[in-house]
Amino acid sequence: PPPALEGPLAVNTRLQAGRRLFAGELHGPESFTADQDGNVYTGTVDGKLWRIGPDDSLTLITHMGQNLPECGSSRSSDLEPLCGRPHGVRLDRGGQLIVADSYLGLHSVDPHSGEKTLLLANSQGKLSAGGVPFAFLNGLEISSQTGIIYFTDSSSRWGRRHVIELNALGRLLSFDPRTRTVNVLLDSLFMPNGIALSPDEDFLLLAETSMGRILRYWLKGPQAGSSEVVLDNMIGYPDNIRLSDHGTFLVGITTPRFRRPLPPFLDLIAPYPALKRFLAKLVPLSWYNLLLPRYALVLELGPDGEVVGSLHDPEGRLTWAISDVFQHRGRTYLGSTDLPFLPVLESDRR
Repeated sequence: PPPALEGPLAVNTRLQAGRRLFAGELHGPESFTADQDGNVYTGTVDGKLWRIGPDDSLTLITHMGQNLPECGSSRSSDLEPLCGRPHGVRLDRGGQLIVADSYLGLHSVDPHSGEKTLLLANSQGKLSAGGVPFAFLNGLEISSQTGIIYFTDSSSRWGRRHVIELNALGRLLSFDPRTRTVNVLLDSLFMPNGIALSPDEDFLLLAETSMGRILRYWLKGPQAGSSEVVLDNMIGYPDNIRLSDHGTFLVGITTPRFRRPLPPFLDLIAPYPALKRFLAKLVPLSWYNLLLPRYALVLELGPDGEVVGSLHDPEGRLTWAISDVFQHRGRTYLGSTDLPFLPVLESDRR
């Protein structure tokens, strides 16, 4: 059973002290990054990249794929390979946006002109990543020391629509823009999702969503190249992991696993792979949102992956199904995969 809501997991209303921005304008702002001028960047479910100015102005940068009227609609899941779906978004050392698009590969995007440069197509995985193509690029992180791009391929076979399938087809990889080499760091992962480098970049944490656990992969020191589970049997399914403004890790929980009369939907169908395959093939991706409880949850983890705190919105008054928790200049941005607004929390420092 999942852990009890006590101690650092005790229910509170800390996530209700916020507001919604860009209602009806931003649809599923999944992940965030920011530049030194205070601009925040995000990608949405309709395949668009956006810039949010310090004055909360909203500017379209580019479309990752085709600009079709149906992109982002409830009927668009079959069109996502054409529209694109930007997930991980980061700025590199040269000020270019690096974008992991689930369908269209790894791109570099000029944040001012919107010009796109393909760094790594999904099909190139077959040539450069152990002979296996990419099918679902997702999490992204960039080393400020080396410029190496770390990213996850949540599945080498299934795209976003098949996220309810529990399989060990995911990988953690690295891409060196200077040599254009790809290395597989970990494989046989169960839907690897968000990743975050430690402050001194000696390790990174990785969310293994389908298993409800967090892994640590060592980049430096005597354990370099090895991994370990640092948090298991989580209270919910983790999405992105980000460093907080005071050095801890913040984990967005896409759906909780509470002790209720019935188990959570994903827990309930976990033992039935045939049922999951049936649902993944026939049920539109947007329909799963109806099964997600309107409960927002963020976990705060210490350096060894231990839970040191949590933020809750028990009634989903502000948001639910959190994908990312990004802190910048006194504001906390709460991402989602499909909600039509951007929730933010303000601090006194802003």
